[in-house]
Amino acid sequence: MTVAKVIEVIASGGSYESAIEAGVTQASSTVDNIESVWVQDHSLQVADGSVTEHRVHLKVTFIVAGS
Repeated sequence: MTVAKVIEVIASGGSYESAIEAGVTQASSTVDNIESVWVQDHSLQVADGSVTEHRVHLKVTFIVAGS
């Protein structure tokens, strides 16, 4: 039997792609066996009428070791 676990990660970057990559990279530095990532939500920070930051809320699924 395989057991999977889901954690939530919030990350930011200069674009949505860089924010997702930052979140996955950081999660994979402490979590093994990542199987999938779901972008649950995304948003923008705006200052003086310009986008300053992209933010993503990720659900990261990984297989629990020994399962």
